[in-house]
Amino acid sequence: MKLFRHGPSGAEAAGAVDAKGVKRDLSLLVPDLTPDWLSPAKLKALQAIDLEKLPAVAEGARIGAPVGGTRQFIAIGLNYRKHAAESGMTPPKEPLVFNKALTCIQGPNDDVVQPEGSEKLDWELELGVYIGTKAQRVSKADALKHVAGYCLANDVSERDWQANRSGQWVKGKSFDTFGPLGPWLVTADEIPDPQNIPLSLSVNGARRQSSNTSDMIFSVAEIVAHLSLFMTLLPGDVIVTGTPEGVGGGMKPPQFLKRGDIVELVGGVLGEQRQKIV
Repeated sequence: MKLFRHGPSGAEAAGAVDAKGVKRDLSLLVPDLTPDWLSPAKLKALQAIDLEKLPAVAEGARIGAPVGGTRQFIAIGLNYRKHAAESGMTPPKEPLVFNKALTCIQGPNDDVVQPEGSEKLDWELELGVYIGTKAQRVSKADALKHVAGYCLANDVSERDWQANRSGQWVKGKSFDTFGPLGPWLVTADEIPDPQNIPLSLSVNGARRQSSNTSDMIFSVAEIVAHLSLFMTLLPGDVIVTGTPEGVGGGMKPPQFLKRGDIVELVGGVLGEQRQKIV
């Protein structure tokens, strides 16, 4: 099932994509897609709805981030073998974890705002993972049972703030608009193997990233199990799982985003994103 949220920022309503690819409005039955709707029982109830009897969402309506009320936005760094190589860094021995501010979450096609004075604005195509049930010290074998679904993500990054501003990576990762998510939350039953998803990203029509989640150093199951050792993962928490090779900072010479650029992401079943840098 593909779930989404539509409408103005801060006033989104729940929606779902029917079998014919039509976006349907769920708001008469589900006011908003929030963490409590990500439990197995609630998702099963949503799957039982005859979507074709519901009104279609207006063409051109804004699509928001797939889930409202997320409590934690967690990110994994250097999690693709070729990306670690292009960065000139040794692959980590266990997942490299940092946070992004909740206030940077936005819809998949909303504009990305370049911060004042920024000269090193970069793109990072990623697989996002939404937690559906509380996870504490879960095993790798059981980890995916706690996943509600997956989405496409862009971990927008300001490299100077990330590396040179006397702080953790969160400084370069948390500006407003730096967390485009969606368009869909694709439920886990539609993606039995999250380690086989094609991912690509283009800037102004030129391909910059082209990979597959099979190149991840740590799988989704390993990431969820590892995080649950030292933090409780809650329904609605979202984890972005690292980016493939091809970021601007890894190019020779480096190439960064500027105002007016168009960034387009494609993730197979996860859908597509398009952002303008403003």
